[in-house]
Amino acid sequence: MIQDSLAILAVLMGNIIVAELLTKLPVFRQLGTSLTVILLTAVTANVGLIPTSTNAPPLYDGIFVYLAPISIFYLLLTVNLRSLKHAGSPMVLCFFIGAAGTLLGVLAGMWAVSGPKGFGSLYYALGGMFAGTYTGGSSNLNAIALHYGVNKAGNIYAAAIATDNIVTALWMGVTLLLPPLLNRYFPRQLDYSWTPAEKEQAESDANAQVSDVETMNPTDLALLIGLGVLSLFIAQKISVVFPPIPKILSLTTFALVLAQWKPIQTLRGVRVVGIFCIYLFLAVIGAYCDIAALLKDGQLALTMLKFVSVLVAVHTLIQFGIGALLRQDWAVISVASQANLGGSASCLALTKSLKRPDLHLPGILAGALGNAIGTYCGLLIAEYLRVASWLVG
Repeated sequence: MIQDSLAILAVLMGNIIVAELLTKLPVFRQLGTSLTVILLTAVTANVGLIPTSTNAPPLYDGIFVYLAPISIFYLLLTVNLRSLKHAGSPMVLCFFIGAAGTLLGVLAGMWAVSGPKGFGSLYYALGGMFAGTYTGGSSNLNAIALHYGVNKAGNIYAAAIATDNIVTALWMGVTLLLPPLLNRYFPRQLDYSWTPAEKEQAESDANAQVSDVETMNPTDLALLIGLGVLSLFIAQKISVVFPPIPKILSLTTFALVLAQWKPIQTLRGVRVVGIFCIYLFLAVIGAYCDIAALLKDGQLALTMLKFVSVLVAVHTLIQFGIGALLRQDWAVISVASQANLGGSASCLALTKSLKRPDLHLPGILAGALGNAIGTYCGLLIAEYLRVASWLVG
């Protein structure tokens, strides 16, 4: 078994490279790079090539303590709240309806699986993780997991990531099928028409918002690293002086405030560095997975599936039910729902499939709004579940 931290780091980097290459293949493309990185590292750890959680090296703790929160900080630096005006009031309204459906769905799902009985002592954190990720994306799930230490409970974290990826993929199909189906029986009048040139420009603008290819120089990198470590340092000091304020909450707030500043908006490399840091964090999550225990614990998978099924069912009823009462465009409702459950990138894929270029940018911006508020929603729900007497009995 490799014990040297530098050699372990090299293996983790290699797993990221292999995962990126594998996701060019049809099967792994459905899994996505995040889950593929976790699975690859879980295999390399469980066959004895690198340490698992039982003999974790200091490198793992360093990535959890420093790199993971900074990666979330970087991704939030891309959220320009002023740009939400381009999303349009119908999209923003439907997004918030869907977010409310998600939070109520988490409560209903936890009740359905009896919370602590279904997931053990970390049930409230798991509820917060899904509240975060189904409000606006997986970066929120990771933020909540880090705050409550779920990242070190490798099996339950891996099960949550796998369930999240599966449901997000399935939900893409649902939100693609629902608009034409509902328009057949409950038609909505559409009043948009775009020229081919306008469609091409809309698609180009949207692709630029979610691209993970950027050009940067050493100054950009130095600024990024400096901003990240300084913000994490300040957030840690605040949590020491004011213990009730979670470190991740301060860090999230710093990122959102800085993201509204024009010099930060022009900083290059933010998305690339953020995504890379997330992948390295997820690689360590994979090392914490005990595959043998995970395969034996079939009950965890069934409980997770029941919880998420109830969650999504409640979200759907509220999202499409209230949207129908307000006579919103079915496509707008579906894209807003995808912004909740899947995030910006999946919104772009959906609007392309629906042939609605007018919704490319609004969908991406709704996903960005979810990134901005997801961690707050997740922490709120987790703390509520922690003290909910109706759930713990």
